[in-house]
Amino acid sequence: MDRRELLKMVALLTGGVVIGGEVFLSGCNSNDKTAATATTGTFSKDDIAYLDEVAETILPKTNTPGAKDAQVGAFMTVMVNDCYPESDQKIFHDGMKKLDEASNKLNNTGFIKATPEQRHALLVNLDKEAKDYQKSKKPDDPNHYFSMMKQLTLLGFFTSKPGATQALRYVAVPGKYEGCIPYKKGDKAWAT
Repeated sequence: MDRRELLKMVALLTGGVVIGGEVFLSGCNSNDKTAATATTGTFSKDDIAYLDEVAETILPKTNTPGAKDAQVGAFMTVMVNDCYPESDQKIFHDGMKKLDEASNKLNNTGFIKATPEQRHALLVNLDKEAKDYQKSKKPDDPNHYFSMMKQLTLLGFFTSKPGATQALRYVAVPGKYEGCIPYKKGDKAWAT
Protein backbone atom coordinates (compact mmCIF):
# COMPACT_ATOMS: atom_id res chain seq x y z
CA MET A 1 0.00 0.00 0.00
CA ASP A 2 1.45 3.37 -0.90
CA ARG A 3 1.10 6.63 1.04
CA ARG A 4 -1.53 8.07 -1.29
CA GLU A 5 -3.78 5.05 -0.84
CA LEU A 6 -3.35 5.19 2.93
CA LEU A 7 -4.23 8.90 2.99
CA LYS A 8 -7.38 8.18 0.99
CA MET A 9 -8.37 5.48 3.50
CA VAL A 10 -7.74 7.75 6.50
CA ALA A 11 -9.71 10.59 4.90
CA LEU A 12 -12.58 8.24 4.14
CA LEU A 13 -12.61 6.88 7.70
CA THR A 14 -12.53 10.33 9.30
CA GLY A 15 -14.94 11.99 6.90
CA GLY A 16 -12.68 14.76 5.65
CA VAL A 17 -9.39 15.81 4.21
CA VAL A 18 -6.28 14.56 6.02
CA ILE A 19 -4.88 17.50 7.96
CA GLY A 20 -1.33 18.11 6.80
CA GLY A 21 -1.76 15.48 4.07
CA GLU A 22 0.57 17.28 1.68
CA VAL A 23 3.35 16.88 4.24
CA PHE A 24 2.84 13.11 4.35
CA LEU A 25 3.17 12.91 0.58
CA SER A 26 6.18 15.16 0.16
CA GLY A 27 7.88 14.79 3.53
CA CYS A 28 8.64 17.45 6.07
CA ASN A 29 10.60 20.35 4.69
CA SER A 30 13.24 21.55 7.11
CA ASN A 31 13.32 24.86 5.22
CA ASP A 32 9.70 25.52 6.21
CA LYS A 33 10.13 27.70 9.28
CA THR A 34 6.45 27.45 10.22
CA ALA A 35 6.60 23.67 10.62
CA ALA A 36 10.16 22.67 11.40
CA THR A 37 11.14 25.31 13.93
CA ALA A 38 7.84 26.11 15.60
CA THR A 39 8.14 26.34 19.35
CA THR A 40 4.49 26.09 20.27
CA GLY A 41 5.17 23.46 22.85
CA THR A 42 6.83 20.18 23.51
CA PHE A 43 5.35 16.93 24.67
CA SER A 44 6.22 15.33 28.00
CA LYS A 45 6.21 11.60 28.74
CA ASP A 46 2.82 12.14 30.41
CA ASP A 47 1.52 13.74 27.20
CA ILE A 48 2.70 10.74 25.18
CA ALA A 49 1.00 8.38 27.65
CA TYR A 50 -2.16 10.51 27.41
CA LEU A 51 -2.10 10.37 23.59
CA ASP A 52 -1.53 6.61 23.77
CA GLU A 53 -4.73 6.31 25.84
CA VAL A 54 -6.68 8.45 23.37
CA ALA A 55 -5.36 6.37 20.48
CA GLU A 56 -6.06 3.09 22.29
CA THR A 57 -9.66 4.21 22.81
CA ILE A 58 -9.93 4.83 19.06
CA LEU A 59 -8.15 1.58 18.10
CA PRO A 60 -8.30 -0.80 21.08
CA LYS A 61 -6.46 -4.08 21.31
CA THR A 62 -8.63 -7.02 20.26
CA ASN A 63 -7.37 -10.13 18.47
CA THR A 64 -5.05 -7.65 16.73
CA PRO A 65 -2.67 -5.15 18.37
CA GLY A 66 -4.01 -1.84 19.62
CA ALA A 67 -2.70 1.67 19.14
CA LYS A 68 -0.57 1.44 22.29
CA ASP A 69 1.22 -1.59 20.85
CA ALA A 70 2.14 0.55 17.86
CA GLN A 71 3.31 3.45 20.08
CA VAL A 72 0.96 5.83 18.32
CA GLY A 73 1.28 8.51 21.04
CA ALA A 74 4.98 8.95 20.28
CA PHE A 75 4.22 8.95 16.54
CA MET A 76 1.68 11.75 17.02
CA THR A 77 4.16 13.94 18.88
CA VAL A 78 6.77 13.58 16.14
CA MET A 79 4.26 14.37 13.40
CA VAL A 80 2.82 17.39 15.23
CA ASN A 81 6.24 18.82 16.14
CA ASP A 82 7.96 18.13 12.84
CA CYS A 83 5.26 18.37 10.20
CA TYR A 84 2.34 20.53 11.34
CA PRO A 85 2.40 24.29 10.89
CA GLU A 86 2.54 26.29 14.10
CA SER A 87 -1.19 27.09 13.98
CA ASP A 88 -2.11 23.39 13.87
CA GLN A 89 0.45 22.59 16.58
CA LYS A 90 -1.30 25.08 18.86
CA ILE A 91 -4.72 23.62 18.02
CA PHE A 92 -3.42 20.13 18.81
CA HIS A 93 -1.89 21.14 22.17
CA ASP A 94 -5.02 23.11 23.12
CA GLY A 95 -7.13 20.16 21.97
CA MET A 96 -5.45 17.86 24.46
CA LYS A 97 -6.60 20.24 27.22
CA LYS A 98 -10.09 20.57 25.70
CA LEU A 99 -10.47 16.79 25.56
CA ASP A 100 -9.59 16.51 29.25
CA GLU A 101 -11.97 19.37 30.11
CA ALA A 102 -14.75 17.66 28.15
CA SER A 103 -14.10 14.46 30.09
CA ASN A 104 -14.28 16.38 33.38
CA LYS A 105 -17.54 18.00 32.31
CA LEU A 106 -19.13 14.76 31.08
CA ASN A 107 -17.69 12.23 33.55
CA ASN A 108 -16.52 14.33 36.52
CA THR A 109 -13.03 12.95 36.00
CA GLY A 110 -10.11 13.50 33.64
CA PHE A 111 -9.70 11.36 30.53
CA ILE A 112 -6.93 9.19 32.01
CA LYS A 113 -9.00 8.28 35.08
CA ALA A 114 -12.25 7.73 33.14
CA THR A 115 -13.48 4.19 32.52
CA PRO A 116 -13.07 2.71 29.04
CA GLU A 117 -16.83 3.09 28.49
CA GLN A 118 -16.72 6.77 29.49
CA ARG A 119 -13.72 7.38 27.22
CA HIS A 120 -15.47 5.69 24.31
CA ALA A 121 -18.68 7.69 24.80
CA LEU A 122 -16.70 10.94 24.97
CA LEU A 123 -14.74 10.20 21.80
CA VAL A 124 -17.92 9.20 19.94
CA ASN A 125 -19.39 12.61 20.87
CA LEU A 126 -16.20 14.41 19.82
CA ASP A 127 -16.11 12.50 16.54
CA LYS A 128 -19.66 13.59 15.76
CA GLU A 129 -18.78 17.17 16.72
CA ALA A 130 -15.69 17.11 14.46
CA LYS A 131 -17.65 15.70 11.51
CA ASP A 132 -20.38 18.33 11.92
CA TYR A 133 -17.70 21.02 12.14
CA GLN A 134 -16.02 19.68 8.98
CA LYS A 135 -19.29 19.91 7.04
CA SER A 136 -19.73 23.62 7.83
CA LYS A 137 -16.02 24.54 7.90
CA LYS A 138 -14.88 27.37 5.65
CA PRO A 139 -11.44 27.09 4.00
CA ASP A 140 -9.88 29.62 6.40
CA ASP A 141 -11.38 28.08 9.56
CA PRO A 142 -8.97 26.22 11.84
CA ASN A 143 -8.91 22.43 11.91
CA HIS A 144 -10.73 20.50 14.62
CA TYR A 145 -8.37 19.02 17.19
CA PHE A 146 -10.12 15.66 17.37
CA SER A 147 -9.87 15.22 13.59
CA MET A 148 -6.11 15.63 13.94
CA MET A 149 -5.92 13.10 16.77
CA LYS A 150 -8.04 10.54 14.96
CA GLN A 151 -6.20 10.92 11.66
CA LEU A 152 -2.80 10.64 13.30
CA THR A 153 -3.98 7.59 15.23
CA LEU A 154 -5.08 5.81 12.06
CA LEU A 155 -2.02 6.87 10.09
CA GLY A 156 0.38 5.96 12.90
CA PHE A 157 -1.21 2.58 13.53
CA PHE A 158 -1.54 1.37 9.95
CA THR A 159 1.99 2.46 9.03
CA SER A 160 3.50 0.77 12.10
CA LYS A 161 4.91 -2.74 12.08
CA PRO A 162 2.13 -4.18 14.29
CA GLY A 163 -0.56 -2.42 12.27
CA ALA A 164 0.78 -3.38 8.87
CA THR A 165 1.78 -6.95 9.68
CA GLN A 166 -0.88 -8.04 12.18
CA ALA A 167 -3.97 -5.92 11.49
CA LEU A 168 -3.62 -5.98 7.70
CA ARG A 169 -2.74 -8.87 5.41
CA TYR A 170 0.97 -8.68 4.77
CA VAL A 171 3.30 -10.51 2.40
CA ALA A 172 6.89 -9.46 2.99
CA VAL A 173 8.10 -10.46 -0.48
CA PRO A 174 5.30 -10.96 -2.97
CA GLY A 175 6.04 -13.69 -5.49
CA LYS A 176 4.08 -12.25 -8.39
CA TYR A 177 1.70 -9.49 -9.31
CA GLU A 178 -1.97 -10.39 -9.08
CA GLY A 179 -4.14 -7.53 -10.30
CA CYS A 180 -7.43 -9.06 -9.23
CA ILE A 181 -7.62 -11.00 -5.97
CA PRO A 182 -10.96 -12.26 -4.69
CA TYR A 183 -12.18 -10.50 -1.56
CA LYS A 184 -14.58 -11.98 0.93
CA LYS A 185 -16.49 -9.82 3.40
CA GLY A 186 -14.50 -9.71 6.63
CA ASP A 187 -11.08 -10.24 5.01
CA LYS A 188 -8.33 -7.93 6.18
CA ALA A 189 -7.17 -5.20 3.81
CA TRP A 190 -3.76 -5.58 2.19
CA ALA A 191 -0.73 -3.73 3.57
CA THR A 192 1.49 -4.63 0.62
